[in-house]
Amino acid sequence: MTESEQCVPSTKPKVGLVLTGGGARAAYQVGVLKAISELIPDKTRNPFPVVCGTSAGAINAASVAVSASNYAEGVNKLEAVWSNFHVNQIHRADFVGVAQNLLRCMFSLVSSNYGKSRAISLLDNAPLQMLLRSKFSFRSIPYCIRAGALHAVGLTAWGYTSGDSVTFYQAAKEVKSWRRAQRVGVPVRLGVEHMLASSSIPFIFPAVKLNREYFGDGSMRQLAPISPALHLGADKILVIGVRRAILDEPHREQVAGYPPFAQIAGHAFNSIFVDSLDVDLERLLRINETVKHVSHELLKEKNIPLRPIRAMMIAPSQSINQIAKKYTHTLPWVMRNLYRAVGATGTNGLTLLSYVLFESAFCRDLIELGYYDTLQQRNELLNFLDVERDTDRTHHDVNNNH
Repeated sequence: MTESEQCVPSTKPKVGLVLTGGGARAAYQVGVLKAISELIPDKTRNPFPVVCGTSAGAINAASVAVSASNYAEGVNKLEAVWSNFHVNQIHRADFVGVAQNLLRCMFSLVSSNYGKSRAISLLDNAPLQMLLRSKFSFRSIPYCIRAGALHAVGLTAWGYTSGDSVTFYQAAKEVKSWRRAQRVGVPVRLGVEHMLASSSIPFIFPAVKLNREYFGDGSMRQLAPISPALHLGADKILVIGVRRAILDEPHREQVAGYPPFAQIAGHAFNSIFVDSLDVDLERLLRINETVKHVSHELLKEKNIPLRPIRAMMIAPSQSINQIAKKYTHTLPWVMRNLYRAVGATGTNGLTLLSYVLFESAFCRDLIELGYYDTLQQRNELLNFLDVERDTDRTHHDVNNNH
């Protein structure tokens, strides 16, 4: 028996929270977490013993983990950060800062030795480093684990040398490290540097050196984004996505010209941040269907480590691209003109814009959307979390929000 089990005996299945990457879109996750904090009867209890995050989702996951002893308070702090975000808190957005970085990138293309002595990226994310160091302290994680408020937390980054998707985790003693094809779990004492590595979007932000290797955004080549939560002990999974579910066939139309840079970049970001999640969820559902038709005795006899994993996903009910379009004007003039030049403010470039629009008005709108979408699924969610429903209150909440 672990120390955490001694503190808080529980036979309930461990719910794993999976927070995906998505840049500024991750504000949507905050709205979902906020709604959950208001729906559960015990505001201090952390409903997610296992928390996993990637890219911007790693920041949200870390916030839930370090405040596991008081879930509602942690969510309130997280909302305060996202509700007051500005681009210049993420990266330098002044003319001099942007110009210097662009010149460094251009010079690195003609000098192979130039990039060996300094980090090369399109944008300087030093403001983000300062923000995270001022807002986060990981010293509470061991206490939360010992108290039983947290079982495990994992932040995933991608190794530029090894090509591995590495989940850096801090967990209860019984959790063991793992190695699969291009997927590794490594026990560490988590810190701000792991959040920075996980959220270092390729080309946009500089890679972060952890131990002997440089790491970048954990969404890159993350073939199984749900897997770390299962390795860390989750029995069922709640996934908070950042893209509206595609229910209809894509609309085909005749193109008038070559796609702008922003349109291509937007599709690349979708491929990095969200496409692998859709595939992994589909694979999980298929495995569940297969396991249903095989007896538990046979699985045990053949030593096949398969078990049904219940999963639920909450995703935006509205197009985030269209929401981003309303807030183009809130960007600093330097970034607004830069994104206009690459086509990000046009209809075909809105996907890219939605990933980089770290402005408070846009983030607050996404928080509100996440909050509303969660309340719409309150009965299913509370059943998933094994929480008793307060139907009168939640019905009143839905009718008085959004």
